Amino acid sequence: MPDRTTCYENLEQPQKRGRATEAIVRAAFAVRDIPVLVPTADEPYDLVVEAGGQFHRILCKTAYRKSEGTVAFGTVATRHGNDYSREDYRRRAEYFAVYDPITDSRYLVPVSDATDGKMELRFREPDKGRRAGINWAGDYLLEERLADLRRPR
Repeated sequence: MPDRTTCYENLEQPQKRGRATEAIVRAAFAVRDIPVLVPTADEPYDLVVEAGGQFHRILCKTAYRKSEGTVAFGTVATRHGNDYSREDYRRRAEYFAVYDPITDSRYLVPVSDATDGKMELRFREPDKGRRAGINWAGDYLLEERLADLRRPR
């Protein structure tokens, strides 16, 4: 049986990888007893979770290897067709739920923390020892962020 990375690579269309990521993220919340709602219309978010007495809009993203020691994901919506446009997700969702199929890791990143265009999460020390301005993957692991999500506002 192929491993999950091979399975993801075999999903040639980005929409299929996106649907797989959404299913994995939904399951991650469900097994932690967090209710998940799925919109039935074309909304600018993928899921809504109920935690801490509030509803939180979630965008699901599939991470990709950016460089040695980092994963990245897109933080803007890109539209093609008659015109090309890039829109950020601020005010459209509160969190990115990011799945890395290589390590089977799940991250929860506040949209307000995200950089413009793409965001890199570092899981290994950089070669040059630089530490300022790094988004550490461990700070965004789903398990680590759930306490914030569950805290009543």
